[in-house]
Amino acid sequence: MSAALALGDALGVPPLAMAELLPVIEAVMVAKLNEQMERPDG
Repeated sequence: MSAALALGDALGVPPLAMAELLPVIEAVMVAKLNEQMERPDG
């Protein structure tokens, strides 16, 4: 979490915006990782 906030800070994204965006980004990441793990070649 702190790395993601630090990345946002380095990119000039306000901390409050990062706090709003991180849960959405995490949900997409988890869904995509699950899709990859379910594939036979994944």
